[in-house]
Amino acid sequence: MKFSSFNRTTHKWASIIIALPLLLIIVTGILLLVKKEFALLQPPTQKGVALVPNISFEHILKQTASVEQANVKSWDDIDRLDVRPSKGVIKVRTNNAWEIQLDGETGEILQVAKRNSDFIESLHDGTFFHKLANLWLMLPVGIALLLLWLTGLYLFCLPYVKKWQRNKNY
Repeated sequence: MKFSSFNRTTHKWASIIIALPLLLIIVTGILLLVKKEFALLQPPTQKGVALVPNISFEHILKQTASVEQANVKSWDDIDRLDVRPSKGVIKVRTNNAWEIQLDGETGEILQVAKRNSDFIESLHDGTFFHKLANLWLMLPVGIALLLLWLTGLYLFCLPYVKKWQRNKNY
């Protein structure tokens, strides 16, 4: 089998195999790029009173637990804290994808909202399907995409190289 024929066959089958995972990566990637533009994807960051956080962890947990839909009973229910000193806000992200924004000075609840960008990110990197899907699904898709790029570049350039060689011989 000639290399160009093998190249076309590889290009065709690799394209078919990675079509659906690649579509998922492209669509979720676009959504992640614009997530800050749509409150439905990621709640906008509110502004607090002061720039220096002044509330205790105990107060953060108490305020977060007071939000019924967040369903927080202990620190085990909290995924992370995101402190934004420039905005005077502490964002509390729960394990069930709720985000509670607290004023860093007063501890007042500024906003409670569902954070859908984490779900989209888990689809994008494959961890929605399985914890290791990013390695056994998305990594091979990335490698296949690199292979498609290389074979496509070869297939694109081949006619020009042949034409250049023909003209060079005359």
